Amino acid sequence: MERSLVIIKPDAVQRGLSGAIISRLEQKGLKIAAMKMLHIDRELAQRHYAVHKGKPFFQDLVEFITSSPVIAIVLQGNGAVEMIRQMMGDTDPSQARSGTIRGDFGIDIGHNLVHGSDSLENASLEIDLFFSTKEIVSYDREMDAWIY
Repeated sequence: MERSLVIIKPDAVQRGLSGAIISRLEQKGLKIAAMKMLHIDRELAQRHYAVHKGKPFFQDLVEFITSSPVIAIVLQGNGAVEMIRQMMGDTDPSQARSGTIRGDFGIDIGHNLVHGSDSLENASLEIDLFFSTKEIVSYDREMDAWIY
């Protein structure tokens, strides 16, 4: 079973969309293995967005993600990484399909509500940035037999 990191970004927290986003992810059958609210500091933001260092939008990413609290979540499920990517929709909300998180709630590319790991490798690295192994919980749900 795959694990992926999701970050509910400052714009979603400020707009009161956290519950709606989490609800959609759970309703799809994904299981929360860890979750916390935090205020990302510059150092963590720079480590998280290191792949974009040197790009013209790097500082904007860091400024935005550190501007307000976020909710970091480890989600687990079969094909979790790709499932979450599909549910989020296109990075640019104006291009995202209706029915996706960004398509339904997004405003612009700079305020696109949610981050999701883009690969299993990056999911592992990102989870390690935000959570210790002690914070990630394994448990069974009765409904898992119906989903998996």
